[in-house]
Amino acid sequence: MREAYHVELEQLAVKLAEMSGQVATAMELATESLLNTDLALAEQVITDDVKVDDARSACEEQAYALLALQAPVATDLRAVLAAIHAAESLERMGDLALHVAKAARRRHPDPVLPDQVREYFARMGTIAVRLARQAEEVIKSKDVDAALALEADDDEVDDIHKHLFTVLMDREWPYGVAAAVDVTLLGRFYERFADHAVSVARRMVFVVTGKMPGYGTSDEV
Repeated sequence: MREAYHVELEQLAVKLAEMSGQVATAMELATESLLNTDLALAEQVITDDVKVDDARSACEEQAYALLALQAPVATDLRAVLAAIHAAESLERMGDLALHVAKAARRRHPDPVLPDQVREYFARMGTIAVRLARQAEEVIKSKDVDAALALEADDDEVDDIHKHLFTVLMDREWPYGVAAAVDVTLLGRFYERFADHAVSVARRMVFVVTGKMPGYGTSDEV
């Protein structure tokens, strides 16, 4: 019975890792569609989003079944609770990639991004995808140091996001209000995607140590 229970816990971790891989691919394709005005890629991200939603439902269903039927304690309980929270964050990451793809589709065949900011979004896209891939590996390995290392990349996304406001507030911004709104929203999507990837990694630290990084010393969930 207990062996089967731990197999189910491992299966839950596998599902979460697969979700992280899914949202990494979604943001990779969404960014490419944004930068290259590629409608087909945007449509692919939009169509595939339901798979991420379904994956979250499957993870939550399995996690709640484990809570109800196995009454886990200590590390096992933390693993189940962390899985529920991580699945929520991963679904939101998928939604954020979806928003990027929808922006590309909405403006097609015109580009969404003015040339002045393309390099910033290319960089944020690269980091965001890397963060999701790193979160995938952390879910598999439960490596605390690797989980904490995500913070540095997240800081770079935050810095780029803040710099975009400086660009937009320049009196010589020549692209109009609509472009400024698009850039503002898209910057926020990437910033939140990165934040959620870090949140997923923090949940894995919680599983191992019983402590949430940055949230004191109690066993917070």
